[in-house]
Amino acid sequence: MATRFLYLARHGDADPFGELTDTGREQARLLGRRLAPLPIDAVWHSPLPRAEASAHELAGHLPEGTPVHAAAELIDHVPYVPGPEETPPAWVPFFDGYDTDEAAAGHRVARSLTARFAAAADSAGAADLHEVLITHSYPIAWLVRDALEAPPARWLGLDSANTALTVLEYRTGLPPTLTMFNDMSHLPAELRWTGFPRTIRP
Repeated sequence: MATRFLYLARHGDADPFGELTDTGREQARLLGRRLAPLPIDAVWHSPLPRAEASAHELAGHLPEGTPVHAAAELIDHVPYVPGPEETPPAWVPFFDGYDTDEAAAGHRVARSLTARFAAAADSAGAADLHEVLITHSYPIAWLVRDALEAPPARWLGLDSANTALTVLEYRTGLPPTLTMFNDMSHLPAELRWTGFPRTIRP
């Protein structure tokens, strides 16, 4: 039975204009070194510059000729806007300003994302399929939520650090497997959690 492996990662650290920083490039290179021993069939990335640049930095450590392509479904988007009964009070301000059209458009992208990537490999093929998806925190959260068959609003609270690795496996006739979530073991301590608030520990 062929298995589809998805190696999901958020893009590297980016500046306020959405361009990859030197730190982000180093994070992406380190992720590429980690994935280099694997038989990667393709690298897909969000159309946004920070994700595209991360994908090409990563691919520099993969065999020459490994395909690297944009996938519109990986764009940064809010995949699901919960209704009032689903929204904890602390989350209400986050959704201020989202109208019904914007919410519907984001959810359409989310459905197209799962339709394209959250499925087993073609049953006609005997070989496993290994794909890297360089995207953003929200699409990763949505794919993880989908794999766990959690309620739609549960994508909230599933944050991913820059170039942290999440792995999902899909097999025909079986529920998806979450093998790894937000793993940063390929990054030195000073490159972990870039892009998130730093908490002062006692």
